[in-house]
Amino acid sequence: MFEMMQRHRVGLYEKALPDHFSWEQKIKETKQLGFDFLEISVDESDERRSRLDWDDNTIYELRRLCEEHALPLQSMCLSAHRKFPFGSQDESIRHQAAIHMEKAITLAYKLGIRTIQLAGYDVYYEPANEATHKHFIEGMKLAAQMAERAGVMLAVEIMDTDYLNSLSKFEILNREINSPYFTAYPDVGNISGWNYDICTELALSMPHIVQIHLKDTYQVTATYQGQFRDLVIGEGDVDFNAIFTTLNATQCVVPLVIEMWAKDDNWRSNIQQAQTRLNQACEHARLPTLFAA
Repeated sequence: MFEMMQRHRVGLYEKALPDHFSWEQKIKETKQLGFDFLEISVDESDERRSRLDWDDNTIYELRRLCEEHALPLQSMCLSAHRKFPFGSQDESIRHQAAIHMEKAITLAYKLGIRTIQLAGYDVYYEPANEATHKHFIEGMKLAAQMAERAGVMLAVEIMDTDYLNSLSKFEILNREINSPYFTAYPDVGNISGWNYDICTELALSMPHIVQIHLKDTYQVTATYQGQFRDLVIGEGDVDFNAIFTTLNATQCVVPLVIEMWAKDDNWRSNIQQAQTRLNQACEHARLPTLFAA
């Protein structure tokens, strides 16, 4: 047994870098900032959804760039299902959701991506009800089967909406799906923002967690809807000291990803500030720091 847990591997969310960067620039910048991997985004925009239709030359050229710079694309944030949700009342939209899922798994397989993060809501732009929930369950069972066949892990994000905003709710969902390839990808900011006890939640689901998003948020109150994005880590209400203490206590060494957004010219200094604060949280928890000084 190690006297101290080994250092967590830590990645950077693609949107923390400027959109205009080429893939080589994104990879090199991520490496220079001291990260171990980059998390690619496939969101609902036409530009990023088009990545699901890349030809093999494009895919393997990107993979060669990653190999050249020794920085993998370890995970994919697949939020395209916001536009084409599995829970939709429209059968044609549910069909598109399945097509998007199949393409994402194929892309992940070819790029060497290990984990695909799924959005944890049944619908987003239409009313939710018992039918949309049942459609979502059916879609997740289908997605899990696709993932099992490819050997690519699916991990549901704990979200900023109340449909799936805690790991407790994930545990109920997980019993329905019942697949070793259907796991949890908690966003500590979302869980904290909805006022759940983040340490209890992490300890509850630790056997099912494959990766964790590190993000800061402001909590929801009776008079305030909270803020779930665009904060630099350390500016919000999330107790990162307690989170890393829990990771240490549970001997959890899953990969971590800093989730931030490049909104202005301060994107690099914002990332560096977040790195400093996360290192401090590691030191408080008596864990190896994530980034070199």
